Amino acid sequence: MTNTKIAGKPKARVLVVDDEASARSGLEKLLRQEGYAVDVAADGPSALQIAAERPPDVVVTDLKMPRMDGLELLQKLRATYPSVPVIMVTAFGEVSTAVQAMRSGADDFITKPVDFDALTLSIERVIERTNLKAEAEELRRQLREREGEGFEGLIGSSPALQKVYRVAKQVAPARATVLITGESGTGKGELARAIHKKSPRASGPFITLHCAALAESLLESELFGHERGAFTGADKRRVGRFEQANGGTLFLDEVGEIPPATQVKLLRVLQERTFERVGGNEPVEVDVRLVAATNRDLAKDVHDGRFREDLYYRLNVVHIEMPALRLRGGDVLLLAEHFLKRFALENKKRIEGFHDRARAKLLAHRWPGNVRELENAIERAVVLCEGTQIDEDDLPIDVAPLPKGGVRIPGATMAEIERFAILSTLDATNGSTAKAAEMLDISVRTIQYRLHEYGVAAKEKEKKG
Repeated sequence: MTNTKIAGKPKARVLVVDDEASARSGLEKLLRQEGYAVDVAADGPSALQIAAERPPDVVVTDLKMPRMDGLELLQKLRATYPSVPVIMVTAFGEVSTAVQAMRSGADDFITKPVDFDALTLSIERVIERTNLKAEAEELRRQLREREGEGFEGLIGSSPALQKVYRVAKQVAPARATVLITGESGTGKGELARAIHKKSPRASGPFITLHCAALAESLLESELFGHERGAFTGADKRRVGRFEQANGGTLFLDEVGEIPPATQVKLLRVLQERTFERVGGNEPVEVDVRLVAATNRDLAKDVHDGRFREDLYYRLNVVHIEMPALRLRGGDVLLLAEHFLKRFALENKKRIEGFHDRARAKLLAHRWPGNVRELENAIERAVVLCEGTQIDEDDLPIDVAPLPKGGVRIPGATMAEIERFAILSTLDATNGSTAKAAEMLDISVRTIQYRLHEYGVAAKEKEKKG
């Protein structure tokens, strides 16, 4: 399906259904002049027969008709052609019925007497919406086909994340210690859990400890446990995280925050697989696979004397760097869709997706807080959204500054500003001229003409994409 007229081909096929002959012929003539292929039907049964022979791209139908009214026709069309948009034409006093039609699945409605400009605009919009839905479904299909390339529920298909998947799949079956590095909020904990789930220890426990959240005295007790009477308040023996994780995986988050004295004891566990509880002297043997994570530069900490070199090498047997969200391209939208579904369900709200303006804003933001920031932003947007789509104003993020090479205002010509706007918007929509046209409020044909006019710039864009 296409809504552009190329080499004499019609824009789209429109089926006009109206029991009034003059209305049918008038719309047929005007739509043909606009470049559409047009079929006409005098009633619902005839329309269904024509649709079976020549499937339409859009159906424009009167609401009040004999034999089969517009609502019944809509229901039958939806049953057979669920993706074909339907526009209802109603009398002025039938607006309430038109609302009912929208709830039943109509894509738009216009009132009589028909304003032809309003009709053609409506046709263009419903076709573009249908195209966008088709593009989104194709993307989902491709993602389903590539599902095998993922890793235990982690979301993302960018090259940066595919590299992470490859290493994680290789290391998961082993016992080797894994050090996961990356900025805060990139999903280091999720990757650690995924490695555990893919390992032979998957049936065993997965125990987590955030090392930066505890004072030194408490951290040691949390790791190794303590005996009764080891310190004030220790009225009974306590099992630490290492014992809890026996036979499974222990994930130490922010391992770079462990103080020097505790680093020594952690090193011993990794070397000997034994330790003593705080206040005890009997060795405790454990079989634990350790996965550690940090947002610090541990190599620099070793150089500066803040982290033990021998412990660093024990932890860093296999190193995986989690990429920042700003380096993951379209993964931002995949994650946003995932969070949207989750929070819409939790808040009992019906939200179908993101407006293209919101998508562009999501792609333009640099996400200093990474996936955690995105998750929080989508939750807030769902709570505040009053419609069926998340729009740009619902997102609690600032618009990113112009990228390098952007236009300077004042100082740029209108042609330079237009060129920058078109190419930047195409970048934000992954090259979709339909999406870019809607965001810029211009026609697809205008964008195609400008790209042809830019010449070299358009070719460079094709090489990138």
